[in-house]
Formats: sequence, C-alpha cells, structure tokens
Amino acid sequence: MLEREQDKTQPTRARSWLLGGALLAVIGAVLAVVGLFGGATLPDRAGPPVEELVVERTVFTPGTIELTVRGAGPDPVAVAQVAVNDSFTEFRGAEQPIGRLQPATLSIAYPWVGGQPYLISLLTSTGAVIEHEVPVAVATPPVVGSLQTMILLGLYVGVLPVVLGMFVLPLLRRAGPTVTRLLLAFTIGLLGFIAVEAALEGIELAGRAGGPFGGVALVFLTAAATFVVLNGVNRWVRARRPAQERGGRRAALRLATLVAGGIGLHNLGEGLAIGSAFAVGELAVGAALVIGLAVHNTTEGLAIVAPLVEHRAGWLRLLGLGLLAGAPAIVGAVVGVAVDSPTLSAALLSVGVGAIALVVVQVAEPLRDKATGRIVDPPVAVGDVVGLAVMYLTGLLVVG
Repeated sequence: MLEREQDKTQPTRARSWLLGGALLAVIGAVLAVVGLFGGATLPDRAGPPVEELVVERTVFTPGTIELTVRGAGPDPVAVAQVAVNDSFTEFRGAEQPIGRLQPATLSIAYPWVGGQPYLISLLTSTGAVIEHEVPVAVATPPVVGSLQTMILLGLYVGVLPVVLGMFVLPLLRRAGPTVTRLLLAFTIGLLGFIAVEAALEGIELAGRAGGPFGGVALVFLTAAATFVVLNGVNRWVRARRPAQERGGRRAALRLATLVAGGIGLHNLGEGLAIGSAFAVGELAVGAALVIGLAVHNTTEGLAIVAPLVEHRAGWLRLLGLGLLAGAPAIVGAVVGVAVDSPTLSAALLSVGVGAIALVVVQVAEPLRDKATGRIVDPPVAVGDVVGLAVMYLTGLLVVG
C-alpha cells in the first residue's frame, strides 16, 4: 500500500515542479521584454545628470596617489580633471565614463608628504565636483610583506586565543549542573555581544562604502538571509538523523560545531576588517593590539567547549573545533590586506551576525525548563550579564 501511495505522489510532485518552472519562465520572459523595450516608450528624464562616485580604496606610493572608485549614481561619470588641495594635477585612468557599479582606478601624480591631510577633488565633465578627504596620508605597505604580518596576526589573535580558551574544559567538567547552565548562559551573553559588535562595525563599513551595494540595508539583509539559510540547513540535517542521535553526545558535538562555525564566520569578517584597516594605515600593529585581541578572543574558546562539559571529545576533535573558529581570522586578514573592500568586509561581518544569531537560538534551547518552558532563571541571567561584561571589559584592552 505504501509503495502504491508513493508511486501516486511522485507524478503529482513532478507536475507541480514543472508547472512552477513554467510559471517562473513566463514571468522572467515578461520582465525581460519590459526591461528591453519598456524604456523606449517612456519620456527622457528631465533635469541635470545625477553623478556619484564612491572612493573604495586609497593607495599612497612615492609620488603617486591611487584611487579606486566605483559608480554609485544612475548616470555615468566622466572624470575630466583632478585637484589635490585645490591644485590641479595630472592623472591616468578612467578614460571612459564610469557607469553604475563599475569600478575604475585613477593614478594621480602628486608629491604627497606623509602625515599631512589631503582633499582630492574629482571634477566631472558636467562641472560637478566629487571630493574625497584623507585625514592623514600614510604610505601603503607592500602586499607581499603584509601577508606574513597578517598570517602572524591572525594566528596570534585568532587561533591561539581560541585554543587556549578551550583548555579550561577539564576544569569545567568538575563543576555541577548549575555551573553548566551558568556557562551556557555565559556563552549566550558572549555571542550576543559579538553579534552586536559585528553588526555595528558592519554598519560603519557599509556607510564608508557609500551605499552603491545597499549600504546599511546590506548588513541587515545579509544577516537575515544567513540566519534563514543556515537554520533551514540545520533543520534539514536534524530531520534526517535518527531520533536516538538527536540528543546526548552527538547533539552536544553538533552544538559545539555550530558555535565554532558561527565564531569562525565572525572571525573571518573581523580578519577582513583588520587586513583592510592595515592596508590603508588605520591599524597600529603592536603588542597592545595583539594582547588586547588575544584576551578578548580567549573567551570564545569557553563558548565552544561549553556544550561539551558533560560529554567526552577527543583532542583531535577539539583541535578541529579550535581551528574552525580561529583559522578564518588568518584567511580574512590575508584577503583584507590584498582586497581592502569595505563592502565585502561589511557583508562577511553580516554573515557572522546571522550565523551567531542562529547559534544563540541553538544554545538557548538546552536551557529551557521542561516544566515551565522558561529559559531565564537566576543562573541564566547571571551568566548572560557576566558574558556581556567580560566581552566589554576585554574589548577595552584592544588598542589599534
């Protein structure tokens, strides 16, 4: 009987998929026709052209200032002249008008002096002026030498602190159930702080990018999309596991992996932001920065091992969880110093926000009281506050 019912449902599902695909094809064809021929039936826009350029990167090399710009307005922008501190100067690049979302590089010949402010004015063919201010000119470090620095920095502030934080697991296993709840709540406070901090940093970076790719909306949409996608994948995986594997040690390992993955995505975006800041001379690499970030990120190791307090895990698995959480900081820093894209940094930070939001939901579920259905009780409240306070106070040590 079951086989016959399955045979009947399969053709129905196939017809539904075919019908859905046909409808999507018709809608796409109609929209394509409107896009191609609809503009010809409408009158031309009245008024002056709307010209906008966003400066995404500024590179200072001896005798040259290089700007990477991107069209952010509806109309193409033709750069006719360039002035630095009100003095017109020669430049190369952008021979053709820069269209919307199209990048271009301007190489400006100018004998700049380190430590001085500069106002770069781009005069368009229509007479509009687009200005870019550099508060302090700093020579851009070479990429080859910077890669080694970024690898070491990612190792010092990403991998090592997370792994060190995981060393407290044997001590935590001696604690009772109340301490375990307190530790899980501490994890929620810690992750909540990371998510808020990453969201604020992503909003700042998106605002610096000028909004050609959505600006602040990019942060919220990317975070929401990440949460929805990862939640769907998580539910799909859980639904296909046998019922006996949805609890106990396997569930604890899965939760620890989710925590490590969420922190890893955050560290990827954080590393990208660190590399981008170093590339433009806005990051002072030194002992204060390394110590501050290391102490700040050591608490992330506590969050990873919190679900494993009552379960055994081999040292290779623990090392893998540490690398999953910390190694993306190296990758992000290396990419950031070479690419230096505020939009990409904001997007990756937003991915981390969405992933951490899902992890918070997953960590909160074991704290729910089965009798009352409530999550918050005195140990949970104390753990949340302590997690937030620890992250805030260790964040004050970060100087850079």
